[in-house]
Amino acid sequence: MKVLRKIIEIDENLCDGCGQCVPGCEEGALKVIDGKARLVSEQYCDGLGACIGHCPTGALRVVDREVEAFDEAAVKRRLAPKAETPGEKTMACGCPSTHIQNFAESDACRSANVARNLSNAQGESALSHWPIQIRLAPAGAPFLKGADLLVLADCSAVAYADLHRDLLRGRAVLMGCPKFDSAQDYIQKFAEIFKTAGIRSITAVFMEVPCCAGLPVILKKAMALAETRIPMREIKVSARGRVLSDEETSLLKNGA
Repeated sequence: MKVLRKIIEIDENLCDGCGQCVPGCEEGALKVIDGKARLVSEQYCDGLGACIGHCPTGALRVVDREVEAFDEAAVKRRLAPKAETPGEKTMACGCPSTHIQNFAESDACRSANVARNLSNAQGESALSHWPIQIRLAPAGAPFLKGADLLVLADCSAVAYADLHRDLLRGRAVLMGCPKFDSAQDYIQKFAEIFKTAGIRSITAVFMEVPCCAGLPVILKKAMALAETRIPMREIKVSARGRVLSDEETSLLKNGA
């Protein structure tokens, strides 16, 4: 049933698709689709306009319009983390990218027997597991249990030249794009992980561009949804790979 009420309106000419409004919407009513922020459904928007302050271009405003009534029950169903069996693994017939793999550290003897030539002169990868994409990794994956978690915005992995040496070793890593993927899906996935995996710490690495700034916000919202708080380090990287800021956020479990 349609009613006259307040609702968010998005000016597509002003919207640059940065996605900063998405995690700013507590109801999960917004999503970046085809490079523009859009309402997923009118029934998810409460019309309060909390997302407006997160928009750097002024593309959002609250208007009075005849639309579907706000449905709080539908919002709760949308935001509820999807059930997943702990330790669930993909079937052998599934996509190879979803198969869980743990890469054992090479022992000294094995390392000594690795051929050394010009084509194999690079350092050894510090990656300890697979998959690494946020959307592909199950919340119950063994490599997440009690892990120090490294969360990368995709581009930062290419820009930061010493990523393996400085940040990856000893950490479980997940990566994705906060602009082109659904921020709400990320929030739900991380909330599942935080509820089940016992994550010890989080290091979030993101680029200086506006569309990346939503990554630490997504992680904080996931912690709130999971009703837990985890120490988090936020590292902002320039397009040339220079660390612009490195901040520790004091978020301790159980609000201590």
